[in-house]
Amino acid sequence: MSYAKGATDVPLIEQTIGDFFDTMVDKQPDRDALVSRHEGQRFTYRELQTESNRLASALLNLGLVPGDRVGIWSHNNVAWVLIQIATAKAGLILVNINPAYRTSELEYALNKAGCKALLTMPKFKSSDYLAMLRELGPERLPRLQHTFWIDSPAAPDMEAPNVQRFSRLLASGDPADPRVAQVQKGLKATDPINIQFTSGTTGFPKGATLTHRNILNNGFFVGECMKLSPADRLCIPVPLYHCFGMVLGNLACLTHGSAIIYPNDGFDPLTVLETVQAEKCTGLHGVPTMFIAELDHPRFKDFDLSTLRTGIMAGSPCPTEVMKRVVEQMHLRDITIAYGMTETSPVSCQSSVVTPLDKRVSTVGTVQPHLEVKIIDPATGAIVAAGQSGELCTRGYSVMHGYWEDAPKTREVIDTEQWMHTGDLATMDAEGYVKIVGRIKDLVIRGGENIYPREIEEFLYRHPKIQDVQVVGVPDKKYGEELCAWIIVKPGQTATDTEIRDFCQGQIAHYKVPRYIQFVDEFPMTVTGKIQKFKIRDAMKAQLGLDDVDTA
Repeated sequence: MSYAKGATDVPLIEQTIGDFFDTMVDKQPDRDALVSRHEGQRFTYRELQTESNRLASALLNLGLVPGDRVGIWSHNNVAWVLIQIATAKAGLILVNINPAYRTSELEYALNKAGCKALLTMPKFKSSDYLAMLRELGPERLPRLQHTFWIDSPAAPDMEAPNVQRFSRLLASGDPADPRVAQVQKGLKATDPINIQFTSGTTGFPKGATLTHRNILNNGFFVGECMKLSPADRLCIPVPLYHCFGMVLGNLACLTHGSAIIYPNDGFDPLTVLETVQAEKCTGLHGVPTMFIAELDHPRFKDFDLSTLRTGIMAGSPCPTEVMKRVVEQMHLRDITIAYGMTETSPVSCQSSVVTPLDKRVSTVGTVQPHLEVKIIDPATGAIVAAGQSGELCTRGYSVMHGYWEDAPKTREVIDTEQWMHTGDLATMDAEGYVKIVGRIKDLVIRGGENIYPREIEEFLYRHPKIQDVQVVGVPDKKYGEELCAWIIVKPGQTATDTEIRDFCQGQIAHYKVPRYIQFVDEFPMTVTGKIQKFKIRDAMKAQLGLDDVDTA
């Protein structure tokens, strides 16, 4: 049957993040803990502890008490790591705000979580964060008492009312403040420590609430799969506001004494390549689109990436052909695939450095330690036989505390036996390897045939001119749904829809050949690099004048 339980030989960590971090600092105070290339800053483990304690002290000086919420609205930088550790030490709940949010989304998130303090970038590209805060004003953010902008030493003062420099907040703290240790001592591993808003495709985002126990253990066991050690230096170009950056990146490093390396505040393939070479990185994280951008960069061959060994590819289904190029051309022989969701801290399944390559490129590995996974018939709830498709469910320490102040939505996804229903369609083979075949909502039903877009995408990736592809279902009066492929061709190449269809003929069933083919320069994405298929579907419906078919 499609059920598996993870190993339990390595015990769960029952400490808080602050306590575990302090223990690691005592073991190796002088090793590199953090390098932020774009800011030109470096910290040893002891230095990172000193500054985190200083910030925790400053937060307590504001009158904040354990359980209060502090927002962070920023891309990757030193301040992000400091606030992550400091809030954990002070018992404050860190609220991750998506840097892509605009005024209405920001207003909703800050008020929903009841944030009393906010740390923000002043600007990033076309986003003027302070202007958005001014537009909202105190009337629309009644519970927000303190706002700090992340400054550099040479930056002039901002003319923004009620907004202070982060550097001054930090300077107001005392790294030896006895209150920090006192508060830290009173915390429990099961205390909520983080709220992450899931990028809802309909309605308002939900605030997945995670505990020390949730994310500390997930970071640790993810690092175990990668065989991380104090000798490792992990390049993290994925955003910290999401679990990929803050758990699979920061916490995986901090639980193994490894070095956190930031190449830039936002993703840029060239600075990733430069950073891997300059810092002799041994690990690299990314979503498939990031690895594609690095591999296809005109200067890719200029850089020595031979120090690379491991990392994680996650966030979206990992194309087999891309995975093979990453292993062969980027020296990432021990790269792993991770699968999960924000509500599960996030990883439930992961391949390891010893997973055979054929399994690594075709599955998301096996269940993580101390967790259970099962695949069920969505209609009946019964566990399906090995090899059959169904909804993936997971249970164990990683399942979230719940959605913040939303018990009804929590009950919709966590059942009475504490199983988290992911909404993902998957199969499990006899060895326990899990393969994600799509989202229940992404499943295309054409004339009674169930079609998984992932299968078509994997096939089309074999075409020599195709760099990236996404397949969705669009309404069709005759068949209910038809397939549509959005294709990005490789630089310097051109292709036609006839050419793509000819490639499919005789290779895949006729009903799996996309009826609609669109060549595009990019896909609609979240800031974490997840493709928003619903936007592709909506765009095609508008372009083709299609209406949803009534299947009632």
